[in-house]
Amino acid sequence: MLGAIIGDIVGSPYEFNNIKTTDFPFFGATSKFTDDTVMTLAAAEALMEGGKAEHYVAAMKKYGALYPNKKFYPHAGYGLRFLSWLESGDAKPYKSYGNGSAMRVSPVAWWFTTLKDVEKGAKVNAAVTHNHPEGIKGAQATAVAIFLARNGESKDAIRDYIEGKYGYNLHRTLDEIRPDYKFDETCQGTVPEAITAFLESAGFEDAIRKAVSLGGDSDTLAAITGSIAEAAYGVPKKIKTKALSMLDKTLQSILERWEDNFTYEKSKFLYPRYEFLFPFIDEFDQGVYDVTSFLKVFYDCNAPDFGYDGTLKRYGVTGGYDGINEAVIRSANVELLLAIITFCHRADRHGDGFGDFFRGKIHDGSIPAILKRLRELHENRSKC
Repeated sequence: MLGAIIGDIVGSPYEFNNIKTTDFPFFGATSKFTDDTVMTLAAAEALMEGGKAEHYVAAMKKYGALYPNKKFYPHAGYGLRFLSWLESGDAKPYKSYGNGSAMRVSPVAWWFTTLKDVEKGAKVNAAVTHNHPEGIKGAQATAVAIFLARNGESKDAIRDYIEGKYGYNLHRTLDEIRPDYKFDETCQGTVPEAITAFLESAGFEDAIRKAVSLGGDSDTLAAITGSIAEAAYGVPKKIKTKALSMLDKTLQSILERWEDNFTYEKSKFLYPRYEFLFPFIDEFDQGVYDVTSFLKVFYDCNAPDFGYDGTLKRYGVTGGYDGINEAVIRSANVELLLAIITFCHRADRHGDGFGDFFRGKIHDGSIPAILKRLRELHENRSKC
């Protein structure tokens, strides 16, 4: 979700002063976090508190009161209908299809471990205020793009899935969009453009610059693009450091709490931290086959996909282990790779001789090949 925060900060000077170029100071003198950052972090806190509708309502109203328009955003703050909801004693949604549902949804895409749960979680996040079908669709499409990107899917695969599932036109180029694109606070007038900016990008900073260059609701547009770009490219260290320095202690504390949920020592992972499996690559290559230790880490870091049957079928892998070969492994994304490992272990548990089947897949090089592919995807995503 840091990508959304950075996009918000970078885009903030241009929300009502649109520019149609990528040539601008990345962090300008008037750059600041806005309501987009506040509500993104509120969504993160809501997930850590339980992720139900009432948790979102409580967190958004809490931080809406701590960061009111009049104090922090005299020129670029909460939309009028959302502000009315924040200040009321009512928790009912108001059928909005504004882009606020998409700009705050990024934590959902990191919190859940399956595409189905991400889509469901995005709907819960959106529907507390933006319960119009377009408001929900915008949040889901954004969260799905982030989830697919962080799982190593190609840009073509992301485009195809979102066009097929959500009906957005992602085949227009930025050069086609830019000349006539104007301020638009709707999901349907923001989310496709933000995703397209990511699809045409060559890196994290480039993605945000391209989003801002479209004009429109610049901070929200860049927040959505940045949230996807983070998942695909990672965030350069200098940009991360600068952005964090622009947040106050209250907002920084939410980020710190969020990161605390994902430390190995706590053995509490809310999305797969498969990188803790990588030390086993060298051990397996050296002939050390400590299956018990490997599986403990595999389960401790929340890597198993207990819906592996459905995942394998969704990716066209049929016929049990006979359908898993070198070509499949070399082209697989993170979601499929974790499903294959889970399948191998679960097949072992329900077969004869606990441990022998899985150990055999280490000996024949299948599990090491899967781990090497996971490491390759992880390193590619982490490059800045």
